[in-house]
Amino acid sequence: MSEATPTPPSLPEKPKSRTGWIVGIAIAVIAVIVAVVLIIVNVTAPASSDSSKRVTVKIGTTEEAAPYWGVLKKAAAAENIDIQVVGFSDYTQANPALKSKQIDLNLFQHLLFLANYNVSDNADLVPIASTVVVPLPLYSDKYKSVDDIPQGAKIAIPNDATNQARALLVLQEAGLVKLKNGGTVLSTPADVEAGSKVTVLPVDAAQTAPALNSADGAIVNNNFALTAGIDPKSAIFQDDPKKSAAEPYINAFVARSADKNNKTFQKIAELYHTKPVQDAVLAESKNTAVIVQRPQSELTSILSSLEKTVRAAK
Repeated sequence: MSEATPTPPSLPEKPKSRTGWIVGIAIAVIAVIVAVVLIIVNVTAPASSDSSKRVTVKIGTTEEAAPYWGVLKKAAAAENIDIQVVGFSDYTQANPALKSKQIDLNLFQHLLFLANYNVSDNADLVPIASTVVVPLPLYSDKYKSVDDIPQGAKIAIPNDATNQARALLVLQEAGLVKLKNGGTVLSTPADVEAGSKVTVLPVDAAQTAPALNSADGAIVNNNFALTAGIDPKSAIFQDDPKKSAAEPYINAFVARSADKNNKTFQKIAELYHTKPVQDAVLAESKNTAVIVQRPQSELTSILSSLEKTVRAAK
């Protein structure tokens, strides 16, 4: 019987490394720190969801019922911009509201109107984008042509400084009045020369359409004519919006000077010039409006020149 093979002596156990549990503890600590930081960030930082990026822009206008606003609002909503249209009953309210930050933009006026306001109210509102030029028409419920208007007839015109001057220039072009020195963008009823065919009746712009019931005719801005249900095609005379003389009457989105480069506002202006919105604008104006797309720098230059003219006349 052979002898049993001796069992080799067992090796001592290898000491357990402490590296593993140290790494584990470190990972746990880091996880806790990260969790705490994330909680703090979520509490203190703005949310990053799409809804948090939406902005609301208040735009003042005298034609809030115009259908194109719905088209523009829908286009803006797709860009995370919610447009809130703020209506004003007359032209004198929207600029002070913009200056005092009650609204963010306005869209109702041409450059000459803006120049007159800036000078008169020591303001620095600026155009950020052009929109349209709309002809200024003469209407009459009594006469079917300018030639039918008799000597001594009474014609209502808007009484705000800039639309009043434009109305007088329209009447002069129609042969109904003669203005001193040929008239200017700042002419007033005092400049109507004796012997002119008609007498002018300055009234609030919103009252020019109702004035057709009593006067022999009236110069009525397009938005008030449409509101009153007047067909633009029934105008017996109007100026030509395509002439260079129409530059002072380019309508524009207007902002405070500090917001002249606001990306959101510029996006709204860009959307205004997309085809769906433009089609709605033209339809609303019964195709009387002429779309204008001029660089902001040109609009600013025109405004500056008009402001100098207004100041010189003070």
